Amino acid sequence: IKGNLRWATRIASSIGSGFGILLIVLAVFQLFRGNFIGAMWWFLIGMFLRGAAKASYQQLMMRNALQGEPVRRFMNADPVTVPPSLSVKDLVEDYVYRYHYKMFPVVDDGKLLGCVSTKEVKEVPHEQWAQKRIEDLTTDCTSDNTLSPDTDAVEALSLMNRTGISRLMVTEGDRLAGIITLKDLLRFLSLRVELEEA
Repeated sequence: IKGNLRWATRIASSIGSGFGILLIVLAVFQLFRGNFIGAMWWFLIGMFLRGAAKASYQQLMMRNALQGEPVRRFMNADPVTVPPSLSVKDLVEDYVYRYHYKMFPVVDDGKLLGCVSTKEVKEVPHEQWAQKRIEDLTTDCTSDNTLSPDTDAVEALSLMNRTGISRLMVTEGDRLAGIITLKDLLRFLSLRVELEEA
């Protein structure tokens, strides 16, 4: 009616949420009538509808807030990197325990070789940590863990969701331009939604 998708989604979400509450109220009546199984089903369907209604509006808000924003706006342009000659023991002691990251880019003389994560470290027996080098565990740069600085932030969020990786490397050619994290995107999203809602 207004030509405003955000307004329309908010109204639809409110109606869906209200209908969910109605089903929950009906569940309470069913419970008082002694129909425990029926009440449980009404309650679960009501909760599901409320959750789905809220999720649809939140999804729209997230897409609107991030769409058109390039990854370079959110990335850390000076990320912590590790050299390929580093031992696994030093990686754990000096990097993982210090910075609390699960993934580190492996860089040699300014060139990005790949990345190493705690997933690869866990596959190495503890007694071999001092002998094993990072170059032995480095995984290649692929479309699943890298993107360009001009990639839309919505695409970055979608990639994180699809792969389960919360830290992605931002690359320009064979050089590391920065790191983008899920936490960076969510922090911006929270601030923007808060200000626009106000």
